[in-house]
Amino acid sequence: MKKIVPDPPTSYRDPELKAANATLRVALARQPQDPALFQRNTQAKAVTPDSLFSVREGVSAEEALVHVALLLKCAEEVCDEITQQGSGIERGLIWSMVHSVEMARAVVEALLDGAPRDAVGLGVEGGC
Repeated sequence: MKKIVPDPPTSYRDPELKAANATLRVALARQPQDPALFQRNTQAKAVTPDSLFSVREGVSAEEALVHVALLLKCAEEVCDEITQQGSGIERGLIWSMVHSVEMARAVVEALLDGAPRDAVGLGVEGGC
């Protein structure tokens, strides 16, 4: 017997990823509490709990965002290279990652371009 109605789509999304996305949506929906975001500095933080590498304390927000933009550009270029080796669904997944990295880099660069000059420490006291 043929089935007239197909099974409903199933979700393969990781529950932890779904929870992280929900948390991110809530955070993005809130208005920024601190208008001087670019006057903040980094706190020391290990890349992973057992990592040899960590983020150095005291790096300015602008400098950190510039570094993030460079890391995203590198990830974008690596993805472009890997895409040439992939085939079928792998190629589609890699292209999806390329576009996600490009969008993330665009957001970081837009933050850097849109920040007031004195907020990121580039202005001169008493005027521009």
